[in-house]
Amino acid sequence: MRIALDAMGGDAGPRPAIEGALLAAKLYNIHVLVVGKERHLQKYFSALNITDPRLEIVHADDVVKMTDSPTETIRRKQTSLAVATRLVKEGKADALVSAGNTGALIANTLLSWRTLPGIKKPCLAAFLPSLKAHTLLVDAGANVDCKAHQIVQFAMMGSVYARDVLKRPNPRVGLLCNGHEDNKGNEVTKEANKMLRQTHLNFEGNAEGGDIFSGDFDLIACDGFVGNVLLKTAEGCAAFVFKAIKQEAKKSIFQTFAGLLMIPTAKKLKKRTDYDEYGGAPLLGVNGIAIKAHGRSNKKAYMNALRVASECHELNLVDRLREELARLEEEIEPESPHNPPTTSLPEN
Repeated sequence: MRIALDAMGGDAGPRPAIEGALLAAKLYNIHVLVVGKERHLQKYFSALNITDPRLEIVHADDVVKMTDSPTETIRRKQTSLAVATRLVKEGKADALVSAGNTGALIANTLLSWRTLPGIKKPCLAAFLPSLKAHTLLVDAGANVDCKAHQIVQFAMMGSVYARDVLKRPNPRVGLLCNGHEDNKGNEVTKEANKMLRQTHLNFEGNAEGGDIFSGDFDLIACDGFVGNVLLKTAEGCAAFVFKAIKQEAKKSIFQTFAGLLMIPTAKKLKKRTDYDEYGGAPLLGVNGIAIKAHGRSNKKAYMNALRVASECHELNLVDRLREELARLEEEIEPESPHNPPTTSLPEN
């Protein structure tokens, strides 16, 4: 098992990526190709006294910044992201992990690996906490504008991931909407609802915003614009709750004491909402395995992202998606003329 790690993409620089790679090598016996500027990487290897042969530096001259345009990055062939992507295409690595620019990751993998047959756009599958288990959100930001057919594909790919990787048999699928009734939503949502009811998926109908955190659905499908806003809102809400509790705890001795009693519960809740617990979001629909780690990933998040990438490879996730896509295309009717499928690179 060899995984290409874009060590230059995260907000905190290469160190947490290297530390996470070392943990993944020790705990999961993963061989990590650490891609980036060799001089910078070697400095951290020396500082951390890394001699594990399962960590190997692969040099890349350039770095993709978070502010770079995705379409501009695909012309730069020596970025750490481009080199890591190429390692997978050439068969020198089995999967890719990056905490860098999301749009650039999508653009580079689309251009290099292409999509699976029938896929118009890939999607990001992100995790949101719920009262029962994490809810998988697809798409979480890969596509701003989506057609009904594409949202159905997102639901199918998310269902395969939930079933095979997360070990949830017959995942319960929901369609994010402004009401539970089938006639609610815009034209795209209504058409997606109709298509989903034609499939073999365990589609349980429309899901409102509150259903995401109830745990009544294993995955919820939507377009990437709505999904990304929802994801960022959930992250902001979790941060607000913890900060508000700390502020209130400082206002009086009684509240401070009460706050101390809540520490064990707060730690458990924080664990359920932290992105470092699940590692990253798989990019589903490209012809390869790519895990998008959070930009603020620490060593634990990188370790888990590498673990998830290895699990996806061992489970032959790409082949399973290909099989289910072929089945899906036989089940659903073509989209209406007013809602044709499109393919494009991400804008940001």
